[in-house]
Amino acid sequence: MTHILMRPAAVATAAAAGLLTAALLGSPTAQATSPDAKSAAPTSSVSETDRENTTMARARAAAALERKVGSDAGGTYYDARTGSMVVNVTSRRDFAAVRTVEARPRLVRFSTRQLDRVTDVLTARASIPGTAWAIDPRGNEVDVTADSTVSRAEMARLRAVTSRFAARTDLQRTPGRLQSTISGGQAIYGGGSRCSLGFNVRSGTTYYFLTAGHCTNIAYYWYANSSQSTYLGYRAGTSFPGNDYGIVRYNSSVSKPGNVYLYNGSYQDITAAGNAYVGEYVRRSGSTTGLRGGYVQALNATVNYAEGSVYGLIKTNVCAEGGDSGGSLFDRNYAIGLTSGGSGNCSTGGTTYFQPVTEALNAYGVSVY
Repeated sequence: MTHILMRPAAVATAAAAGLLTAALLGSPTAQATSPDAKSAAPTSSVSETDRENTTMARARAAAALERKVGSDAGGTYYDARTGSMVVNVTSRRDFAAVRTVEARPRLVRFSTRQLDRVTDVLTARASIPGTAWAIDPRGNEVDVTADSTVSRAEMARLRAVTSRFAARTDLQRTPGRLQSTISGGQAIYGGGSRCSLGFNVRSGTTYYFLTAGHCTNIAYYWYANSSQSTYLGYRAGTSFPGNDYGIVRYNSSVSKPGNVYLYNGSYQDITAAGNAYVGEYVRRSGSTTGLRGGYVQALNATVNYAEGSVYGLIKTNVCAEGGDSGGSLFDRNYAIGLTSGGSGNCSTGGTTYFQPVTEALNAYGVSVY
């Protein structure tokens, strides 16, 4: 089942941090870092950075081409084999408009509008806890999953919808439970649970950090250690379900560098925020499983947690476990998302969903630095 990755604070042993860096899944014993830790972060070569910036630019250009094509468009994705962005179209007359230096066209059967119709019906008739769905532009279909908690009767209800759109859907059972997960980046504590810090952000001279909304829902005050002796700040906003992001305003003297801890003694500087694209290689940091990597599989995913449905998420094959919620998803120096939940684990693999960070930044009027 898809699950929120939360963990009771009693099982965590993270040390108080002298400064808090955003991090992907990581050890629950994350240690304090020094004020100059940011300078110790590994740096990519200029050619790697330029290549990544070029790919991001091409992803934006491909999205613009898709909008230009309009109702005939069927989504975009990155083809690692050819190093190019692909724009799906349902008519050959659109090939000329798409074929540019930034992208190449691909003829498919279904448009995004037709696949959106499937997700609309699923949302209206089959929003069953333990299920999730997203449009896969590479398969030109809607991938639908159901975890082990979905009953036989509920599966019949789900199949009643997918069978209507058999050519446009792929229904699969997924092992385990789909749930939201608390913990991530470097550990943060509140309401008796452990979550992970996503990204440090600011508005003018006021500093905050972002994390998952299902984390900020459960506590007003947040701390850097399980004994709650190192105070960080208080909740300034939360949104879950529907979305899965929250914001905490710092009200302490801890250092707040704009980087992500990589759980190997080094850091990744974060200088910008970006939108994910299908096929993108991403990494995440969290306080339970450390640094993990994988690929974006779909965008605008719907996940039906027991606590309620969340929309517009990023679907990946990056693993996560309990206590990783709220942690950072990033692509080199770009902030991409916040860990929401998923199914599986980091021993056998799994699927994890992320809240796009740009939505949270815009909602609260803050920026990474």
